[in-house]
Formats: sequence, structure tokens, C-alpha cells
Amino acid sequence: MDVMGDKATLLKTGRFVQPADFSESTGDLSQPMDRDETGEAAEEARHRLAAENGDAEAMSVLGALLLRRGDLDGAEPHLRAATAAGDRAAANNLGVLLYQRGYADDAAGWWRIAAVAGSAAAAHALGRHHRERGDEPAAEYWLRQSAEQGHALGAYALADLLEHRGDAGAAPWMRTAAERGHREAAYRLARSLDRRLAPEDDIGDDSGAGDEAEQWYRQAAARGHRRAALHLGAILERRGQLKEAGRWYLTSAKDGEARAACALGFLLRDAGDTESAAVWWLRAAQDGDGNAANALGALHAERGEQQTAERWYRAAMDAGDDNGAYNLALLCVEQGRTAQAEQWYRRAAYAGHREAANALAILLLQGGDTAGAEPWFSKAAEAGSVDAAFNLGILFAGRGEEAVALRWYERAAAAGHTEAALQVGIARLRDGDEPAAERHLRCAAGGGSAEAAYRLATVLDARRPPVPAHLLGESVHEKSECEEWYERSASQGHRRAQVRVGMLAAARGDVVEAARWYREAAEAGSRNGAFNLGLLLAREGSDPEAAVWWARAADAGHGRAALRLALVYARRGELAEGQRWADRAVALGPAEVSERAARLRDALREELSA
Repeated sequence: MDVMGDKATLLKTGRFVQPADFSESTGDLSQPMDRDETGEAAEEARHRLAAENGDAEAMSVLGALLLRRGDLDGAEPHLRAATAAGDRAAANNLGVLLYQRGYADDAAGWWRIAAVAGSAAAAHALGRHHRERGDEPAAEYWLRQSAEQGHALGAYALADLLEHRGDAGAAPWMRTAAERGHREAAYRLARSLDRRLAPEDDIGDDSGAGDEAEQWYRQAAARGHRRAALHLGAILERRGQLKEAGRWYLTSAKDGEARAACALGFLLRDAGDTESAAVWWLRAAQDGDGNAANALGALHAERGEQQTAERWYRAAMDAGDDNGAYNLALLCVEQGRTAQAEQWYRRAAYAGHREAANALAILLLQGGDTAGAEPWFSKAAEAGSVDAAFNLGILFAGRGEEAVALRWYERAAAAGHTEAALQVGIARLRDGDEPAAERHLRCAAGGGSAEAAYRLATVLDARRPPVPAHLLGESVHEKSECEEWYERSASQGHRRAQVRVGMLAAARGDVVEAARWYREAAEAGSRNGAFNLGLLLAREGSDPEAAVWWARAADAGHGRAALRLALVYARRGELAEGQRWADRAVALGPAEVSERAARLRDALREELSA
């Protein structure tokens, strides 16, 4: 988003009212006039009397006063008379007067006379005149004359001209103008410093603006530059100085900067004041800010006011914000309007919205259009969508193109995608590259993947040395890194990790902890958890409860649980039930279990037939 200041253009009216343009006038006209009407009238009368007595300086000042008031007819004779008497300030202001009347060439003639006489303000005006006419060499000459005399407007106009040509000499003059109090120069100098630190031209990015850039933003903002106030607010917000940031956003927003009103809205929303946020978003949206329109749309969507939300998303689109089409598509998806969602996703995707391209590809993939989905995934991924890169990995893996899939997974993993890092880790384990696998699994586990934490724990578990024994023969337990990863995975609901944590607890004699983890795994559907919980309960003498968990495990396909049940029923004398579970154990396996279950089944059959 380009928030550069406007380039300098020749003022259509009122050039003379700039304080610097009066620096050569006699009297106290270099300062803003702060007197009541009576005082002004008295001063005018005094100058008029002196002018009637032939005082050239009084004629010049009187002409300037009338010119400031807009009385061109009254000012002209006094300015001409003072000019004829050799007053260079009068010659400059006569040029201004003629320019306002529409006689630009005549004005330039008087500016030239004043500039040759040493008027910095006239040299500035003459330089601007030549630039408007396309005569850049002449413009540079006169602007340089003005700038070298210390004229702030001349320095700024010269810097603007040189910058337009790509001349490195622009920077010192821009700094000079800023140091002399030119607010646009201060703003542009700050933007230049800001970009040098971070090329991104977006106020929302963490540009890390240096102290000097902030200083110039602050100077320009203090002089009423609304875009400088906007950028200063953004810097302060990123730094966490929200109260001061809000003040500058407010200052900028009140001056009509829509982006500041939008930013102020987000600041208020984050502070919990949604109603005030909506007021500023509305103001910004009405001024054509698409981001604010999107924010209003999201606000109304959250409230269930879908028609109003859709209206604001459309307003965002009209403002040229592609997020409007994307958000409208999301709204349509929520409402089950798939065809319309596809239409809006396409509009945003064709405009370069990478997440819309990814969402469109997903929609097409869900509809069975794999061929149509792939190019959109590719477009989104090439534009920087991490999710799209991951989805391409899934797409190619589904086709059996593992090498291509791995490349996309690696690309997404490098950008911090947790599930992609997990897939790369699994692939590296499969290839036998344990160090690379561990590195990626750590990234994925650190990103919150329970599966990655479990797999990392198994890698570390496999290389864990035997547990050392205490000198007195008592085992000493110190929690290893692999146990910590098992526990992290287990706490996230990973069933195999829960079983493994239970086993480790049981191994160190912590029956209560083991039972807790086995039960969590079993209740989540883990047949191993149910089987192990049954073993633990049986050891504690709770055979009936153990049988309940073994039955659950056996029903889920656990052969050893079925064999245990067969033995339980055989001991109870319920031979038919024991035979049924023995048959089940034979079918489920593994081989060792099947063999034992077959012998038990045959023995039970003989007993039943005896």
C-alpha cells in the first residue's frame, strides 16, 4: 500500500500566503498575523498613509496585505508602484497576483526580476513555473538558487525534482527542507528512511522504523501531516505504546485520513470497545477504505447479520479490496451457497489473492475436480501461500509422486507449517535419515503437533540407554526427554502416547498414574489402552472390571484381550463363552496368540463334549 506523500505541484492560488514567501517583505509579515480587526485596520491605515506619501516599503507591505485578503484590484497598483521603486518583495508578490489572474507568463517575468535581485521566494516560484512548463533545466537552476539561499520551499521543490529524475542529490535537499520545517519533506524523509530499513511499503508491516524515521514522522505529524500521524501511530502500536498510538490515529482520522480511522477502529476493537470501533470503521468505509468495509462486514457476520455483512463485503470490493470477494466467498460457504462461493473465490483469485486461490482449489478438489484444483494450488503456493504448498504435497502424495510431494512439504515446512514439518520428518525416517527426521519432528512438535511429539519421543526412546541402578539396588528414575515428549503428546489426546506414558509409569511402579493414562486412552478408543488397563486391574485383583476392558479391546480387534477373556471364562467354568472368545483370538492373532488360543479352544471343545 503506497502511502507516499503527494508530489509537489504548482499552487493554483495563494502561493504568497505561505510564510516563507514573505520572508523578504518588510514589516512583521514573516510571522502569522495574530491581531484583532481593529489592529489590522490601524496597521493598514498607517501603511496606506505612508504609501500615499511615496514610501515604497509601505506600498509593498500594503499591497501584500490586500493580496492576502484577496483584494487583487486594490493590491495591484501598490505592488506595481513598489516594484517600480525597486522593491523585490513587491515584484515577487506582483508575480503571484498576476498568476492568480491567469497571466502565468507575465507572472514569470516579474518573478525573474525579483529572483535576479536575490529573492529566494521568487526563485522558488519561477522554478516551479518552469517545471510546470516542462523546462526541467531552467526549473532546476532557479530552484537551486532558492534552495541555496535557505528557502525551505525551494529546497523541497528541488529535492522533488531531483528525486523524480532518480538523482541521488535529492536526499540532502529533502533533509534540508525537513530541517527548515517543511512538513511534507519531513514526511518523505521519514518514508525514505523507513523503506531503507524494510522495503515493504505497508503501514501494517513490522518495518522496525529507526529512531530517525520516527523523529521525522513525529515532526511532520506535529505540523499537521495526517499521513505522518498515521505512520507514527503504526510505529507506536507495533511497539506496544497503544495509548499514544491511538492519539495519533485519532489526530490523523479527524484530519480525514481513512486508513487512520480504520486502524483506530482495530485498536478500539482489540481493547474491547466494539461499538466505538464500528463508528470509526464506518467513517473510514464511507471514505472508501476497503479494509474498514471488510472489518464492518466481519463484525456484522459475527452478529449473524449476514445481509449487512454481505453489503459491506461488496463495498470493500467496490473500493478495490480483493479481501471483500474472499470474505464474501467465505460467507457463502457458511450458508451452503457453494456455486456463489466459487464465483467469489475465482474473482479474488484472479486478482491475485493467494488464500482465495488456495480456497478455490480446495473447493474444486472437494468437488472431484483434481485437474482444476492443481493449477490454483500452484498459483497460491508460488504467491507465498504456505497452506497451498502443503496441499500440493497432499495432492502429489495421493498420486504416489512422493518425491514431488516431499519438495512441497519441505517448502511449507521451511515457512513454519507444522503438519508439513511432520510429513517431512516421517519421510526422512522412512529414508533412514534420522538427524533430519529429528530436526523436522522437533519443529512440528514445537508447533503443537501431537503426532510429531509422539514420533519424536519414539526416536529418542530408541536410543535411550538402560535405566541406571542405584548403588543399593533401588532404581533411580529421572524423567528423560523422550518421556517429556510422550507426556506432551499424551496431554494433547494422542492415544498411543497415552498408552506409552502409562507403560512408563507402570514400569516405575506408579500404578495410579499408569491406570489414569490407560483409562484415558481406552475411553478414547485405544484397544491397547483397554487391554493394558485390564492387565493392571487384574493384577490388583479386579478381575470383573478387567474383563470389561478386555472385552472392549477384543471387540476392537485385540487378539491378546480375546485370549485373556477366553481364559477368564474357562476358569469360571463358562466353557462355551470361553470357547467363543478363543475362536475370536484365533481369528485376530497374531500368530503366537492364535496358536495358544487354538490349543485352549480345542481343550474347551473336548471338555464340552466329554
